[in-house]
Amino acid sequence: MSEFDTSRLSRRSMLLGMGAASLLAGCASDPRARIVGAMPYPTASNDAYVAAYGPLEDNGFLIPAIDARRVDPRFFRQEVADPTGEAPGTIVIDTPNRYAYLVQPGGTAMRYGVGIGREGFAWGGRAKIQYKKIWPTWTPPAEMVARQPELTEYANGKPGGLDNPLGARALYLFDNGKDTLFRLHGTPEYWTIGKAVSSGCVRFMNHDIIDLYERVPNGTPVIVRQPGMASVA
Repeated sequence: MSEFDTSRLSRRSMLLGMGAASLLAGCASDPRARIVGAMPYPTASNDAYVAAYGPLEDNGFLIPAIDARRVDPRFFRQEVADPTGEAPGTIVIDTPNRYAYLVQPGGTAMRYGVGIGREGFAWGGRAKIQYKKIWPTWTPPAEMVARQPELTEYANGKPGGLDNPLGARALYLFDNGKDTLFRLHGTPEYWTIGKAVSSGCVRFMNHDIIDLYERVPNGTPVIVRQPGMASVA
């Protein structure tokens, strides 16, 4: 059995075997400790994995732990050599490779795995974060409601919560003061990270969008690179 397989079995035992009271106590005592810093490659440390992706209490909601068996390891948050060439403080969305990079000083970047939906392929270019929201309200577009009449009850907005499609955070991108309708947001469906899903813009695991939210201010420049545009490794 490989080191990776052994680590996965050990991590599974740890995540499933630890008592709920123990996990909740840790998150209640220092919830921010779970999202600070880079996530080492999942084989590196079970403790680091639980610290980064364990149950997280946030603004009255308890975000469930990420089941590592359902996410490709390359999509976990980690610090990497910056492949973008952009200025520190810039967010780069590499849609073909399903990564988001936050460029840091010193030639490094924080890399996050993302999922891309139809809307995620609809716009590319440069923008800025106009504003950010915690547990945002989701309002389905009129054309979506027309296709899915069951969404009519949310035509005026679905309040933030664990089942909200925008997840724990949303960053709203504007270009020269105009809304691009492009969002960076969380998702409760973390197993879709790395995939092209049916709807949405750029989705992150809730743990990761919280991490990114806390690292960047309003006004942060964002570059969205679509297929055919200059990409990153």
